[in-house]
Amino acid sequence: MTGSHDQPINLRYDNQHDLFRFILNTEELVRHMSFLRAAHAALVGKNHLRRIFVDAAPVVILTLIALSCATNPGRSASNHVAYVTLPQYGSVLSLNINGAHGYITLGAQTPIVDGTTPTGLALLPSKKFLYTANSFGDNISLYNVNGDGTLTLNQNPTPAGSGPHAAVIDPSGNYLLVTNSLSDNISVFQIDSSSGALTEVKGSPFYANASPTELVFAGQFVYVANPGLGTVTGFSFANGVLTQVPNSPFFSGAGASALVESGDTYLYVVNPSATNPTLPNTTGNISGFNIGSNGSLTSIVGSPFASVEGSGPSAITVDPFNRFVYAVTPQASASIWCFSIGPLNGQLTEVAGSPFNLAGGGLFALFDPAGNFLFIGNQSAHAIEAYTYNIDSGTLTLVTGSPFSTTVPPGKMALSE
Repeated sequence: MTGSHDQPINLRYDNQHDLFRFILNTEELVRHMSFLRAAHAALVGKNHLRRIFVDAAPVVILTLIALSCATNPGRSASNHVAYVTLPQYGSVLSLNINGAHGYITLGAQTPIVDGTTPTGLALLPSKKFLYTANSFGDNISLYNVNGDGTLTLNQNPTPAGSGPHAAVIDPSGNYLLVTNSLSDNISVFQIDSSSGALTEVKGSPFYANASPTELVFAGQFVYVANPGLGTVTGFSFANGVLTQVPNSPFFSGAGASALVESGDTYLYVVNPSATNPTLPNTTGNISGFNIGSNGSLTSIVGSPFASVEGSGPSAITVDPFNRFVYAVTPQASASIWCFSIGPLNGQLTEVAGSPFNLAGGGLFALFDPAGNFLFIGNQSAHAIEAYTYNIDSGTLTLVTGSPFSTTVPPGKMALSE
């Protein structure tokens, strides 16, 4: 492949994810390569591909991928430690996830702390520290993550706003953001890298419109859902400071409750109470937005998107390769919606077989870092559902032994890398 002056282009990709996205984004070129499907399927199976430098055509890139992955058709089998909050117990439960099969076994549970009701949680990428947003305690707990994955509670919680709900760590690992649903703002804390201690930044908390709940980073921007308003509030983020972007908040739909980004380019929001006049068997939909260079949101053509049946999606996630959006409803049937993402425009198209008549749950939905398994929090079953997914079709298959009981309804879940 050459540039406009027939000069060779040097392509550098530091990991398989970047390379996979490159292939998807050159759809017009690769659609003529009949072996693309086999190549990218093989790519997913290689978990440790590093630093490929190629001064050749994309055909060579794909060929090298296929050759390097031919001996490992399955995806990564690395085991993971995960953590889930138990609001009713006032504690955190550790989970051991079998990387080959997705089977979950229960680990240690932290001592109960009355009056905290931990919901949101955030795990520092270094795996040294874990934070929980304690909705009734109006504070944040810090846990040290020990070498064996167990947790030790720091006895000095950090005050937050009223009704802390969700927690997220910024991509640099230097700041913790927590939504305060009852005081309509977001607290931002700087993280001490050696002790994990939190120091609230100047200007915090930042006003985030009525009842902010879930929040997500998309590059340099932060977006938070406001269910009561049916809107999304957008911020730019720099050195711990949140500044609302132009035209914020943005209307999404009735009950806008959870959101997810895709490639820092698109934002998807579930609206569980929205009506769909053309789909009488469906309640709730997904709004899709383009993320502008200044953080402003504009609707994707065709938005909002809805399934052919089902109601009330309240959790949403995107697979690690930005190919599929999954929206999950609390109902026991027709409960998992799946849409493919248009790589050039972000439009959603419901895949064959969706909605999947599989037990879901509306508490959370997230993939493990390797993209092997989808985990869903089920409030009625007091459990975590686990599924494998087909990277080509998006189809889900229940993991043997699922659902995995947590005794009481789980709050939120975080996975180690």
